[in-house]
Amino acid sequence: MIPKSASPRGRLHSRRTFATTTAASAFSFMVVPRHVLGGPAHTAPSDRINFAGIGAGGMGGDDIRQVAKLGANVVALCDVDDVSAARNYEMFPQARRYKDFREMLDREEHHIDAVTVGTPDHLHAVASMAAMQRGKHVYCEKPLSHTVYEARQLTRAARKYGVATQMGNQGHASEGPRLAIEWIRAGVIGEIREVHCWTDRPGKYWKQGIRRPPETPPTPATLDWDLWLGPAPRRPYHPAYAPFHWRGWWDFGTGALGDMGCHIIDHPVWALQLGSPIAIEAIATSEGSEVDGTPNRETYPLAALVYYEFAARGNLPPVKLTWYDGGLMPPTPAEMPPGQKLPANGILYIGSHGKMYHDREDRVPRLLPEGLYETARRVEKTIPRSPGHRREWLLACRGQGTAMSNFNYSGPLTETVLLGVLAQRAPGNRLEWDSKNLKVKNMPELDSFVHKEYRRGWTLS
Repeated sequence: MIPKSASPRGRLHSRRTFATTTAASAFSFMVVPRHVLGGPAHTAPSDRINFAGIGAGGMGGDDIRQVAKLGANVVALCDVDDVSAARNYEMFPQARRYKDFREMLDREEHHIDAVTVGTPDHLHAVASMAAMQRGKHVYCEKPLSHTVYEARQLTRAARKYGVATQMGNQGHASEGPRLAIEWIRAGVIGEIREVHCWTDRPGKYWKQGIRRPPETPPTPATLDWDLWLGPAPRRPYHPAYAPFHWRGWWDFGTGALGDMGCHIIDHPVWALQLGSPIAIEAIATSEGSEVDGTPNRETYPLAALVYYEFAARGNLPPVKLTWYDGGLMPPTPAEMPPGQKLPANGILYIGSHGKMYHDREDRVPRLLPEGLYETARRVEKTIPRSPGHRREWLLACRGQGTAMSNFNYSGPLTETVLLGVLAQRAPGNRLEWDSKNLKVKNMPELDSFVHKEYRRGWTLS
């Protein structure tokens, strides 16, 4: 169980007091005198952030290195696998090492201000919640959680504990989506009622549509398998799960949608203010075994289409958004010049006056027909530009502004993405979604997948 202490707000200020006054510029680097921020007890926003990394290999390891490069101090590193974490252990020899993040948070509570969370998906929520309960700022990789319920709870917790948060959908800070939003809101392609989003994953990155391996090889001596499983049901170790291929397994990952949806679907959710969908339906490739044809409940399908329906929002019309993965893609727009192709990962907006598409990291979206660029060039830039995704978070930790993909935004975004994952539990069925109560109105048997039962010894509260 994750122990609690009496006052989360008190814990927040146990080592240093952070400025709560927003700086004149949201991303200013100005050093503010201590007396301006409330007296000698306050620490200036320019002071160094001490942080710990939960998950020190893979993308989590990259987050640690990038945050350290921006000037934060690595106090502790936690990873269940010494091999995965070896690079960061070598780079930050001064950092104290842990296997269990709960132990680390207890022992380092008065030494750290913040944490990065870069574990497999099934551990994101419990690690992030444990940190926020102790008043620590949190940068969590995408998706924010493994279930819709977890995402809702993390959103609420970030507000309750008043910490600075950011989800690791790094493209949210890039130039391309800001231009796309400005052009959309200026009416460059007209009214939008249809959006297509796609990714080339899985397949070349990890396997799906496979069965649980029957072999039980010995667990590597460098890996604490019980801690790797965390709240997930117990099963024997196999390299088919760790260190990387966990994304395709229901118990650990969230498939292609969870991996790339928070990057790609982020853009239309932001641009069109989509909110929560009212209905979702998935069409998936067969999950059956080639041997006996029985359903496979272990891994995500080889490929899927997911249809989202969003209601009208004020003056904005209803929107239908289609997600494609596993090699499936939308039709090539008729207006596309010969020789050009849609990118391997991207977004396509269908407007009443034209179309627009871009990769998640393109600096300039593509317009069809190309004559629309003349109109787009006259559109003013109205959205603040970012100093960098991780830098936003560090500035927010210092009391300077708010990170753009904070949990208040990325929590609902994750809910939308994971509703597509939920729909893959019952392909071929249109799910009517009650966002307020987190219920599938017409298929209550799916409510058990909105959240999950944790293994004994693990909790979200």
